[in-house]
Amino acid sequence: MADSTLWWLAAGGLIAVELITGTFYLLMLSTGLVAAALSAHAGLETKWQWVIAAAVGGGSVVAWYFYKKSSPPTAPAQSNHDVNMDIGATVHVTFWREDGTCSVKYRGAQWTAELAAGETADSGNYTIAEVIGSRLILKQTHTF
Repeated sequence: MADSTLWWLAAGGLIAVELITGTFYLLMLSTGLVAAALSAHAGLETKWQWVIAAAVGGGSVVAWYFYKKSSPPTAPAQSNHDVNMDIGATVHVTFWREDGTCSVKYRGAQWTAELAAGETADSGNYTIAEVIGSRLILKQTHTF
């Protein structure tokens, strides 16, 4: 069997494992195997195929690691607008109960809401900062 065929089979196997596990780093390593297969098609010696596989695959992993490390962390799901469209919506609070909760009408239903840490309990407009279960966490809306 040709060297390139072995490299292609190994790359396909690694991609299949990546699809099952969801480990993106395996996909980066498979790029090294694809580069080795292409170098085998180009007629390079086996030792250079291994060097190219290691350099491209390892380089991809290192590049992805530093890219992820330099990108800002994502917000937790309960306070991430990309996950929950309610984050950032505005509700009106008429009064607060003594336990720090209130009832607000939002999206046609009554919701129990509570203040985010450090907020004061005044009537007025509030922005939804988090959704924890069926409870809204509110921050006071600042108007300038």
